[in-house]
Amino acid sequence: MSIPKFDARVWDMGPSTRQIAQKILLVEDSRMFVSMLSHRFRSELSLEVTVCSSLKMLEDTVGVAGHGFTLAVVNLNLPDAVYGEALDFLLAQRLPCIVFTASADFDMRSRLMERSVIDYVLKDNPQAVDNLVSSVRRTIANSKITILVVDAVPMARKLLVDSLEMQQFVVLEAATGLAAIEALDRQSDIELVIIDHALTDGSGCELTRQITHRHNSDRLRVIGLSASSDRLAATEFLQAGATDFLRRPFVAEELQCRIARVIDTLSQLKILRAAAAVDYLTGLYNRRYFFDQGPRIVEDCLRRTKRLSIGILDIDHFKRLNDTYGHEIGDRVLKAVATQLQAFLQGSRNLLARIGGEEFAIMFTDMDSADATIFCDELRENLSALKIKADDEELRVSVSIGVAAINAREEFGNYLNAADQFLYMAKHRGRNLVYSDAKMAAEAEL
Repeated sequence: MSIPKFDARVWDMGPSTRQIAQKILLVEDSRMFVSMLSHRFRSELSLEVTVCSSLKMLEDTVGVAGHGFTLAVVNLNLPDAVYGEALDFLLAQRLPCIVFTASADFDMRSRLMERSVIDYVLKDNPQAVDNLVSSVRRTIANSKITILVVDAVPMARKLLVDSLEMQQFVVLEAATGLAAIEALDRQSDIELVIIDHALTDGSGCELTRQITHRHNSDRLRVIGLSASSDRLAATEFLQAGATDFLRRPFVAEELQCRIARVIDTLSQLKILRAAAAVDYLTGLYNRRYFFDQGPRIVEDCLRRTKRLSIGILDIDHFKRLNDTYGHEIGDRVLKAVATQLQAFLQGSRNLLARIGGEEFAIMFTDMDSADATIFCDELRENLSALKIKADDEELRVSVSIGVAAINAREEFGNYLNAADQFLYMAKHRGRNLVYSDAKMAAEAEL
């Protein structure tokens, strides 16, 4: 499996995104388990649940083209399929499966894992339902995680990649340390790198040291692998910055557990970053997030010679509004403007944030200054239609916007300062308008 071409991250206009409910197939004939699992899948995981209590019902349901199921939870024994025929059918349909079974000895466990079953959960304990819900939650989350496997031996690499893909991870491959570094530079959403010790262009420990030096550990983790009997291999990897280490050959479930632990830690860090990135009043990204992500967007767009510009939007006469109507009405205006901005930019690749007071910043990807100026003028007109109730009055707001092109590498603050200068010129010219370097250049040619 070759490393795919880089697909640029979509920077959306705010932390809120609309999600379509995923569909899960529950193949189970026990009414008690159907009731409990259906409720928990819907209430805790927001999944759309379809229940099949027999093989015949399963064949009729999955046989429909475009059924759209993400995952199946399947009981091995059904009234009309007591020998695991339901699992056979689902695997033949290439539908990812978690087995929910009353018992599983060592031989059965081995057979299940050999057949590319994601997981198996035993019913014979009080935590059965909790364990199954956790397994489903983890599997669905895995589909959003990208892992890079670095191994010089094609067969060993394939075995590891197949195991990870069975767990629904997005998996990339590299045969050398250089290819791994290039992949990390191209693809910003890699969260875990699994590295074998023996590479053709250096050791896995050396590569680990390079990766941990270049990338923050709160966004990217490394697990080391080695088939060597050298007892110091684990120590060398950990000293180089790896989070964990596995010795080959390893048991598939051990690899799953260790990866799950790493992913859980990264997920908790994501939650903390998300909480720190949101403006408390408007729900948009805040200044800190804008200054964190902005330079990354700039670097990516400049490296790929993509058009890019930046705008600063300011609510006209906001201080006067606060002084006249009070801060409660001022906050209401800010929230209304933020909601309208978010709706106007819905589905775009532009990064929107409230960067302070009544100021909002937007990074326009795939737009030069001229296009961003036109876009902002439409945005300005859209906001002018806003009506905000203040006691017995109906307030309208206007905004001024400054736009500047980003054409070369500079300190990130310089881009904002340039847009702020054009914002000042927009206000100096009477407010309720957009001014930019593109507009200034066009005026100079007249």
